[in-house]
Amino acid sequence: MLLRVAMPNLPPGRRRPVSPGSRVGLGAALLLLAVVSAVELADGPEANFVGLLVAVPFLAAVFAFWQTVLFVGVLAAIVGMAFVGAEGGAPNVSEMANILGIVLATAIAAAVATIRQRQANRIAELQRLAAVAQQAVLRPVGPQVGALAVAGRYISATAAADIGGDLYEALDTPYGVRIIIGDVRGKGLDAVRLASIVLGSYRHVAYERADLKTIVTDLDRAVARSVGDEDFVTAALVEERGGTLTIVNCGHPAPLLLRRGQVIPLEPDAPAPPLGFMPEVKPRVERLEPGDRLLLFTDGLGEARREGEFFPTADRAWRLLGHGTVGDGLASLETALVDWVHGRLEDDIALVLLEYAGTDEEPTVPMPSWEVGAAGS
Repeated sequence: MLLRVAMPNLPPGRRRPVSPGSRVGLGAALLLLAVVSAVELADGPEANFVGLLVAVPFLAAVFAFWQTVLFVGVLAAIVGMAFVGAEGGAPNVSEMANILGIVLATAIAAAVATIRQRQANRIAELQRLAAVAQQAVLRPVGPQVGALAVAGRYISATAAADIGGDLYEALDTPYGVRIIIGDVRGKGLDAVRLASIVLGSYRHVAYERADLKTIVTDLDRAVARSVGDEDFVTAALVEERGGTLTIVNCGHPAPLLLRRGQVIPLEPDAPAPPLGFMPEVKPRVERLEPGDRLLLFTDGLGEARREGEFFPTADRAWRLLGHGTVGDGLASLETALVDWVHGRLEDDIALVLLEYAGTDEEPTVPMPSWEVGAAGS
């Protein structure tokens, strides 16, 4: 399906507003025209510097639309003819060549401005389409999912694109609130495609499977069917039900638990490879307390550094994330991170922050299989 982004229609009789680029181009061109005119006036009656006016339309073409380029080009030609005519008598061959040069330069500059504007429009359309694709792949989460306040944030390392291979999702299922965060190996469209496959599979099986181990198996098969031998997806899956937190980790950075001023990395009991390498996961189970917060993140956060020094996530986590809403916390973390790296990130980052408010309700869904086994032992 071909997507087209339509430009807004202006009401009849209303002119399109002048863009900032056109204002800059017009101002720079008029300034150069004024400077050349001042030099020509100071030099005397002979038109010795008229040829410099060929630069006026080219300067406008760097920033402005072709209509603005034509305007300043015609104005430069008129000014040039005025200086040539001020001498009296018929203009010589050199003077006429200068005027023709201004006219030719105006035509070329207008063509250049047209091509540049078409390319700029194409880039802007691609950016808009990337934003649409981003919203389709990474749907907004929160602000409340079950008993959890949830906020998600995607920080792109590329200013021109807001989409990549990092992924997250939060769902309120019959088996509790389930959340995934993951990171696809590689970049570009292939990473986006694999991220969409993982999320599509997860959005289906999270409602169907009674335990996280089976979900991991399903996701591993989906990844294995879609990638080469060296491709994989790191992921962490979290389930909250009745105040019990269960985490399975497939080669992903450990979530951080924020509790009463402390920051506790929830490392897995045993390491497991990423999705695509048939991971055998062992769940880690924690009992949540009201007010607990959990930060899920991709490895772009751990790799953010300046002058060889990595961003101190664990040291700053409580001060940045422990207050306000979960959305405010992620905004504070992003601001501190971007300031730390001076605006130059090496990798995309996905962030999810959860807060458990507590509940008096007992869980009414079956226990996962590993909890059943533990209860019967």
